[in-house]
Amino acid sequence: MNIDSLLAREIPENRTTDPHVLPLYATSSFAFSDIEQGIGIFKDIESGHAYSRYANPTVDTVARKIALLESHGLGFEAEAVMTSSGMSAISTLFLGILKNGDKVLTQGNLYGGTTELLNGLFRQFGVEPVFTDLRDLHQVETLLRHDPAIRLLYCETPANPTLACVDIQALSWLAHAQGALCAIDNTFSTPYLQQPFAFGVDFIVHSTTKYLNGHGNSIAGVVVGRDRTLMRQQVWRAMKLAGTNCSPFEAWLTHNGMKTLALRMDRHSSNALALARFLAQHPAVERVNYPGLETHPDHALAQKQMPRGSGGMLSFELRGGMEAGLHCMNTLKMGSLAPTLGDVDTLILHPASSSHLHVAKELREQNGITDGLIRVSVGIENPADLIADFEQALKG
Repeated sequence: MNIDSLLAREIPENRTTDPHVLPLYATSSFAFSDIEQGIGIFKDIESGHAYSRYANPTVDTVARKIALLESHGLGFEAEAVMTSSGMSAISTLFLGILKNGDKVLTQGNLYGGTTELLNGLFRQFGVEPVFTDLRDLHQVETLLRHDPAIRLLYCETPANPTLACVDIQALSWLAHAQGALCAIDNTFSTPYLQQPFAFGVDFIVHSTTKYLNGHGNSIAGVVVGRDRTLMRQQVWRAMKLAGTNCSPFEAWLTHNGMKTLALRMDRHSSNALALARFLAQHPAVERVNYPGLETHPDHALAQKQMPRGSGGMLSFELRGGMEAGLHCMNTLKMGSLAPTLGDVDTLILHPASSSHLHVAKELREQNGITDGLIRVSVGIENPADLIADFEQALKG
């Protein structure tokens, strides 16, 4: 063989023992031992990797770990498909299980991107969102019973950014009683704090960008399903054909971050509770939304569904409204003004001008997302430092 041919060719992997840490498989495709193997893989007669848009060992391993976390201790193994972002996870789920003429029953206090996705994109393909208060179980039952076109009940709990909670078990039961499926965005809680499969849901989605990764250096998402056959035949197929696959590098970063999830969520939760209690007693604060507070209207439900802690997210509004809120945000020294959440450092967001900018003001305000609302992703810093920073920011 000539040297230029040798330069262009791959040589066998020089590995004698198993790696301790998951390797990064940065390859677009995989070589078959013979053409018969390739035919078998493409025909789904035998398992194997062919093309990284379809499947990749790094991505598949991380997806399986997330599936194991969501079904941990529940007596079954779920199936997961990783995607390129949290929004692509939601889109992939919808593409996989919905068709023209179907409806999605959901809440008005969703993440703004999800609301915009339903109103601005899926509606034009004939999938109609139906917004209601999912805490009103009688209304939910009535809508499901009288509208067989509702194929999916989709919820967030705690909701972004109001931290309102809904009864996962009751909603799952109502959906199933009418032949509908139930899905939940579990990004805020993670499987460490909340396992929606224990309450009967069919699908769980995450923006793994947030707490699962936890370090602000990766964008990815995941769909986890209880029905493994449905996941493989419909959700995985939608991911493959729409090209919403996760890159191996993003999955690898997520895998590294998840190793400290339990430690981080414990600290996020304790810090958020301490900050929420401080804000709740401050004379400049009008209201605080945090399910760990005994005064939160959904506190008992949150305790049932999130037994290990109430998470690191809170929101609050000052008595001076939007002007006072924006001044407070600009005065804080520890909180970064960034349009994300779940990092180890504290992050501050103004939903009305960012995450919920394109949600109709009437719908926002009906669900407590006012112009003056401030969302805080509480980090793992020393809680005394965080409280001192908010105290100085609230003085002016």
